[in-house]
Amino acid sequence: METRISTEHLTTREHEEQNVALPESSGRKPRCYGQGASTATAAKTGKFHQTENLIEVVVERQNMFEALRQVKRNKGVAGVDGMTVNEVDTYLKANWVKIREQLLDGSYQPQLVLGIQIPKPNGGMRQLGIPTVVDRLIQQAIQQVLTPIFDPEFSESSYGFRHGRSAHQAVRAAQEYVRSGGRWVVDIDLEKFFDRVNHDILMSRIARKVKDKRLLRIIRRYLQAGMMQEGLVNQRVEGTPQGSPLSPLLSNVLLDELDKELEKRGHKFCRYADDCNIYVGSKAAGERVLERVSRFLGKKLRLTVNATKSAVDRPWKRKFLGYSMTWEESARLKPSLTNVQRLKDSIREVARRGRGRSLNQVIGELTPKLRGWGNYFKLSEVKTVFEELDRWTRRKLRNILWRQWKKPSTRYHNLKSHGIPEDLAKRAALSGRGPWFSSGMKAMNFAFPKKFFDEQGLVSLLKMRLSR
Repeated sequence: METRISTEHLTTREHEEQNVALPESSGRKPRCYGQGASTATAAKTGKFHQTENLIEVVVERQNMFEALRQVKRNKGVAGVDGMTVNEVDTYLKANWVKIREQLLDGSYQPQLVLGIQIPKPNGGMRQLGIPTVVDRLIQQAIQQVLTPIFDPEFSESSYGFRHGRSAHQAVRAAQEYVRSGGRWVVDIDLEKFFDRVNHDILMSRIARKVKDKRLLRIIRRYLQAGMMQEGLVNQRVEGTPQGSPLSPLLSNVLLDELDKELEKRGHKFCRYADDCNIYVGSKAAGERVLERVSRFLGKKLRLTVNATKSAVDRPWKRKFLGYSMTWEESARLKPSLTNVQRLKDSIREVARRGRGRSLNQVIGELTPKLRGWGNYFKLSEVKTVFEELDRWTRRKLRNILWRQWKKPSTRYHNLKSHGIPEDLAKRAALSGRGPWFSSGMKAMNFAFPKKFFDEQGLVSLLKMRLSR
């Protein structure tokens, strides 16, 4: 969810400006920070917190074009008005002047947010709030102006939703803390963080640097915009639902207060969004830290620590951003058991649907899943996990073939056609054992070795890891 604004070739920008209407409104000229400085330049220097005209920077032409490109790049579903990303250009040509004036005079009212619930990987449901495309555009433009104001002062131990920072960097930092003596971890889980953010506390943190009351007003309106779900509208008095361009930045603004408190107390920690791990030298120290941090979060930020999911434990018994570690002093990284099981479940689902399809079709569907998983866990230093997953995946594919053959005679002839001696092929074909057992027999392994699957284009997780 990191926002990256790319600088495109001049001819591309000229083409966009000719085809996308974001006309300047007449009569009102944006004020700039400093004499002769452009609003875009001032925004990038992060100096606008000294002014009261940030909303002019938000609606500045170049900033809006950058926001529009990013919204189109992110794509996403339509909001409550049904407008898609592909339709927004036409709408802006007819309505941008009016929208811009409403933003400048403080009268703009966001539309309802579309509420969607999606399953979490580890169970339960995650609440998403999808703004309309126009509101996503405005929020993206606001985010681009606020980021250079807030981000430079964020903690070095904060890694989520920040340009140039990643989950991999957070995992590496956690590993170094463990290697340097932090053999106990305080694993803090905030209970429904994005649904429980206190609006007043968040707005007070934003107002410390943002003095433009019009911009503060529109941010609060976005926080309080009603959510339509299954035809019913609920007014929101707390939370900043995931799904909007502003939500990641606002979460970091609020939780930066936690980061600063942990730094003041001299703790070694890594935070990625609402995932926070603190590394200490003993269990007793960890329990004290957990109690004090829980009290701080409740009193200062009105956030609740989930007592069931939070714990003081050994790092190799917990997971952080999908990774776990070995118990040795070297603390080698490896995928957590939960994430290994999740990949297997995903492969099983593809294999279940693959019984009536060709092997190439099944492998084609598996390829993006395996590549995505392999790329994310490429930091892993325990290769046996990858070897076992590769072997297991090949066996699942052999299992598909065995089921497709059905009759003993078909199995016998197919094994013989792949070079299996007649006696071995007959014994395998007539075996009364189940498909999973049969797919692991010597005959199937000889008929369909690793080389066969490599030629079919099956991704090898081990090979991806070794080539990192």
